[in-house]
Amino acid sequence: MIDLYTWTTPNGRKASIALEEMGLPYRAHPIDIGKDEQFQPHFLKHAPNNRIPAIHDNDTGISLMESGAILIYLADKSGKLLPKEGEARYRVIEWLMWQMGGAGPMLGQVHHFTKYNPGKAPYAEERFLKEAKRLYGVLDRRLAEHEYVADAYSIADIAIWPWISRFEWQTINLDDFPNVKRWYLAIAARPGVQRGYKVPKDVGEIPMP
Repeated sequence: MIDLYTWTTPNGRKASIALEEMGLPYRAHPIDIGKDEQFQPHFLKHAPNNRIPAIHDNDTGISLMESGAILIYLADKSGKLLPKEGEARYRVIEWLMWQMGGAGPMLGQVHHFTKYNPGKAPYAEERFLKEAKRLYGVLDRRLAEHEYVADAYSIADIAIWPWISRFEWQTINLDDFPNVKRWYLAIAARPGVQRGYKVPKDVGEIPMP
């Protein structure tokens, strides 16, 4: 049994979607970041950086923070959604790192400046919106030639998809990125994704373009 400490954010949804898709047994523990619950001692022992998600695997005694590390761990534990070796494995990790180092942080800045603080920093809004569109373009070109980002559905798709699910927050029209839209809708239709999206609580249906 895995204990998942999470909230209704793109990073949190990566872990819950992965657990559902892999069929691993888990218990979800809500960590309401709006109430600063990520600073509570019981959470910090699993996540010293006080950010969700985090897991504790009761089978192995391992606790992990950082969503990318969690996805690799869960994939290796389950034997699913990450090839064991060779180029196929590194291609998944390559696109996982693209999300961790680029799409996640940059789209998060768009949320901060454009959705929550509009008009306060026009330069920042312009800069991060421009970068968001560039990243969408990178993803669209990749998906023009691949059904999923690393050919087979993988933890790389699971990492990227929750951030794209906030396309409205990013003022992105998915019709401008038809390959991303096709990929987004295909993943949104997966039952495991639909279940994982509503962990640790149901805040509404998956956004549809």
